[in-house]
Amino acid sequence: MSTDQLEHSLPGGTWSLGELTVTRFGYGAMQLAGPGVMGPPADREGALAVLRKAADLGITHIDTSGAYGPRVTNELIREALHPYPEELHIVTKVGARRDEQGGWPPARQPADLRRAVHEDLETLGVERLDLVNLRLGNAQGPQPGSLAEAFETLVELQRDGVIRHLGVSNATPEQVAEARAIAPIVCVQNAYNLAHRHDDELIDALASDGIAYVPFFPLGGFSPLQSSTLSAVATRSGTTPMSVALAWLLHRAPNILLIPGTSSVEHLTENVAGAATTLSADDVAELDRIGRP
Repeated sequence: MSTDQLEHSLPGGTWSLGELTVTRFGYGAMQLAGPGVMGPPADREGALAVLRKAADLGITHIDTSGAYGPRVTNELIREALHPYPEELHIVTKVGARRDEQGGWPPARQPADLRRAVHEDLETLGVERLDLVNLRLGNAQGPQPGSLAEAFETLVELQRDGVIRHLGVSNATPEQVAEARAIAPIVCVQNAYNLAHRHDDELIDALASDGIAYVPFFPLGGFSPLQSSTLSAVATRSGTTPMSVALAWLLHRAPNILLIPGTSSVEHLTENVAGAATTLSADDVAELDRIGRP
């Protein structure tokens, strides 16, 4: 697929986050920060170019967080894209901060969340955030426990008019249900990919209710997906394993939205083209067996 074609067509079509229409192929800005998601990028102009290319390609869903850098990716997004096109929607998350060791300790007390939301408003240069995800659990993954106090704080901010829509991230199915009992959510953002299928039932349940599921680490994160089956399908399709992994996610369920990250314009366009890979029924059946017992 040529660059000209990419700029007029994105794989997967669109999905609705409440009344907001977004491309199912989005962009995650985390990798634009420095090493370990701390500090500024080595190539600031390159980072700005990636964001501008994402917008040029027609991507209307950009994922970020004030914890990335911290503040770095938000500041880059503002510099590259503000004033934002009406069709562009920026999704952020709160509930964690960064420590001097580069860790991600929880920051889910009401004061922490209010501070984070207002910092996002400031750094992104907006009066209202389109969608805020409450990050739960820790760096090891979701952890059980009530989200009520934290989520109710975000609901109050939504009533104040500074947040349009709410979601949850790094959440257990029980926490998703608890959040939905408190207020409507439009998305769940959890770790999920071809080899890690723990949320299969949740994805299907959310799809039936029109709620988006946004997998982070769609390509395996810091340990890229490795599978002889994945490689075999990629070879047969004349593409790369990562392209097949992205295409499979779009095929897996209509409510899955992709936010693969990169700090390279070339890699961004490769990801878009890869996600458009056509998979046969046999390919899908073969791939489906990877993450299942």
